[in-house]
Amino acid sequence: MKRYTVETMQEGTKWFYYILDGETLDIALLPSKYLKHKTKSNLSPNTIRRYAFSLCCYLEYIAEKELDFLHVCKSGFEEQSSHFTQFLYWLKEGRHTEKKKIGDADNGTCNAYLKDVFGFYLFLSEIDYAPSLRVLSYSQITVTNGVGVRRTLRSKAFRGYMKAEERNVRAATEEEILQTLQACTNSRDQLLLLLLAETGFRIGEILGVNYSRDIDYDNHTLGVYFREDNENRARAKNAEFRKAKISDDTFDFLLHYLAEYRNLLQYQNYLFINIVGDTAGKPLKVDSVYSMLDRAAEKTGTLLTPHMLRRYFAVTRWNAEWPLELISQALGHKHLDTTIQYLGIIDDKLLEASREFYAKHSINYGIDRML
Repeated sequence: MKRYTVETMQEGTKWFYYILDGETLDIALLPSKYLKHKTKSNLSPNTIRRYAFSLCCYLEYIAEKELDFLHVCKSGFEEQSSHFTQFLYWLKEGRHTEKKKIGDADNGTCNAYLKDVFGFYLFLSEIDYAPSLRVLSYSQITVTNGVGVRRTLRSKAFRGYMKAEERNVRAATEEEILQTLQACTNSRDQLLLLLLAETGFRIGEILGVNYSRDIDYDNHTLGVYFREDNENRARAKNAEFRKAKISDDTFDFLLHYLAEYRNLLQYQNYLFINIVGDTAGKPLKVDSVYSMLDRAAEKTGTLLTPHMLRRYFAVTRWNAEWPLELISQALGHKHLDTTIQYLGIIDDKLLEASREFYAKHSINYGIDRML
């Protein structure tokens, strides 16, 4: 049984995370103070939740090693490097959770947890609790090129990060979407899948939709609005606003859903709600969506995720020859490079475009005279 747990408390419209020591029943003061600082900095609740679980894991680790934060901060460079590298391997072995199998944690997740821990140590130095970590300092050298231009090269001292595997989240297929729709047991889950596939919205954005304000019933569009006070802690990323149009068939199904659950929906404004149990009528949360998808996967043999549906949206629009900039705007990406990587097919398109160009435009470099 794990010693530390992540807990929450609500003050007004804000949710605060803190870490509880199960042995002493005391709050882990410094990590909880850091999480409160992040909440007041207006970070996404989901991001702060991840910080909380990262720190919870790290507290388990240093408890095993019988260390404390000050000891780590005051140790030498080599000792710090070894400490944090061993923490990465501790995570990789699955020691941080009772749910995962040994070796099931991917390198990217392990690195993300360590970066969260480093953020906490930076906070400790900023509040003058402890000296800065030596492994977070920068090494710097100045070099001169052949024409006398001097250049300064800087790099972080810590080099122990694991090599991150390439993220391989594929797009859902139309057949998989149809199978999962058929496996759903209610119209709420079916509507959720349809809207994810047709809008390209993130799951947190969909769960934050207010059916009384965010839906244009004349033009069949859904809007994403940034709000800090959603009861289910759903939040649009990047504090942005954008709209998406849905098909007429899906809009008709949306009206059917609103009519079917009007007795529950009339007491609040969230589009997606719990429809059974003690929490019926309360806004649907992300964890409940993933549980629903797990149940559907037991029937279909294929696990569909919200991210796969988001990629389905992107790939189908790309294949329909939407401009890249339009897809990027629809997805809510801040940078076009993100969309290019997201699609994962741009290289094939570039190769095909180059082949067609050379087929139509013969360029004479006089290569035959050089052979």
